[in-house]
Amino acid sequence: MSTEPSSHTDSASTSVGPGGATDANYQPPPGRVGNLSVPQQHALDKLKKQLQEEGHFVPERMDDAMLLRFLRARKFDVVQAKTMLLDAEKWRKDFGVEDIIENFDFKEKAEVDRYYPLFYHKIDKDGRPVYIERLGLLDVTALYSVTTPERLLKRLISEYEKSIANRLPACSAAVGHPVETFCTILDLQGVSLSSFYRVKDYVSQASAIGQHRYPETMGKFYIINAPWAFTGVWSMIKPWLDPVTVAKISILGSGYKDTLLKQIPPENLPKEFGGACSCQGGCSMSDAGPWNGGDAKKTNEKKAG
Repeated sequence: MSTEPSSHTDSASTSVGPGGATDANYQPPPGRVGNLSVPQQHALDKLKKQLQEEGHFVPERMDDAMLLRFLRARKFDVVQAKTMLLDAEKWRKDFGVEDIIENFDFKEKAEVDRYYPLFYHKIDKDGRPVYIERLGLLDVTALYSVTTPERLLKRLISEYEKSIANRLPACSAAVGHPVETFCTILDLQGVSLSSFYRVKDYVSQASAIGQHRYPETMGKFYIINAPWAFTGVWSMIKPWLDPVTVAKISILGSGYKDTLLKQIPPENLPKEFGGACSCQGGCSMSDAGPWNGGDAKKTNEKKAG
């Protein structure tokens, strides 16, 4: 079944457009702020009211867009969405997310980048932050000589929080409409099954955090340089997955460049993936994007052109 709400012509009269949208051509997708059916609007109102009455509402984080992510993840079932959200809130306390936001310093970033590059870099044609992970370059022995699985998870959470607080709002301002999801590239070139096995616990935990604590943030997901064995496994498991999720995932071999360039402007895609970008000091260390003052003007010029 689909995790995305179907298009609904019975739009709620109280569903106003998203604030700050300057793109006159923007149409919110179904189930987002500005495009809610009457039942969806009622579900949002009910969830918010219950959270407020029970003392769980955190106004600085729980805006309508955030609540709708949890509602979409549970097909607008208020009971299930509230359970998911409260579980995420308990996890935030247990894992010390607020302390991570305030105090975590990933001093080993440059060293980790040599053995397991994972980074945000500019935006795709829909304004999404591009997140790149080069699993094939993973050197587990060297990686765990400079950091630990626990610190990698803290870094992951720190980056998620930076994205929610800074990257996504900056991208939204750059393109003139709300940006709530990411464009991910997972590079499997040269991946070693033995190395992957040694970090499988971290990868599993990281995936669970993304799915359950920051739901509905996947926009596009490209798995590139996928070996033949991987594509075979994918063809078997794909029928079991939600069709909407499957539609967001592209499994590509070595001939991936044209597909990536259809979604990501060449000047925003690193040269090693067929683009034209070569940041000083390396793209993986630049954190280039509208959130650092770059690309916003170019993006708006391209949209106008």
